[in-house]
Amino acid sequence: MKIGYDILGNIALLKFNREASVSVKKKFALSYLKNHKNVSTVLEKVGKFSGRLRTLKTRWLAGEKTKEALYRENGCEFRFNVDTCYFSSRLSEERKDAASLVKKNENVLVMFGGVAPFAVIISKLSKAKRIVSVELGRECNKYAKINVKRNKLDNVEIVQGDVRKVCLSRDFGAKGFDRIVMARPNLKDSFLDVAFHLVKKGVIHYYGFCKEDDLEEMKEMVLEEGKKAGRKIRILKVKKAGDIGAYRYRYRVDLKVLN
Repeated sequence: MKIGYDILGNIALLKFNREASVSVKKKFALSYLKNHKNVSTVLEKVGKFSGRLRTLKTRWLAGEKTKEALYRENGCEFRFNVDTCYFSSRLSEERKDAASLVKKNENVLVMFGGVAPFAVIISKLSKAKRIVSVELGRECNKYAKINVKRNKLDNVEIVQGDVRKVCLSRDFGAKGFDRIVMARPNLKDSFLDVAFHLVKKGVIHYYGFCKEDDLEEMKEMVLEEGKKAGRKIRILKVKKAGDIGAYRYRYRVDLKVLN
């Protein structure tokens, strides 16, 4: 029986084959709890991340009846509800790598901030002056504030709202940002016009999704968006940041904005 795993601190998320019966799932979940003392809850994934807020549907199988995870990564702690808040433990190294690029006293914007993993880790691992995390979901923002407090940070600001509406409002980012992390979901809208509006002479980390054969097309799109915005840009690096399906990958494109 093939089973997929995701461990989020105290919660194990399991994905079974369609043929697996409820009794087989329950038996496996109880066995899993017995053999993994750090896990106190076992849930079954019964769907994929969906909707604008990338929510997940899970079913309780064994252990403590909760959907709230306490997850530790890169010396930080995060609380979140696995059903209502998108979170990927597989981006742990990516978040650490992005934080390592942040320079002293930079003002950093994180778009699509979720429960603030990028913002919190950047604050912990860099000497950024100020980090602003913008997220649409109210539930995610509730946990983002909890996570900022839990990690005892004083330079992270959590903003709830639509990235396009919030970031293009009159008073938002009036002085501009030195660095923008676009931790965007797999959407048609690139949101690069918003980033180019807010960034000073600095760096944008754009996350895009495509097949390896289409990577050049994505790079051309990024350069074209920069031209439309009247910004002179140079692509510093393109890094593969995980797979999202059969032959489809998440890429991080690091852009230097020169004017």
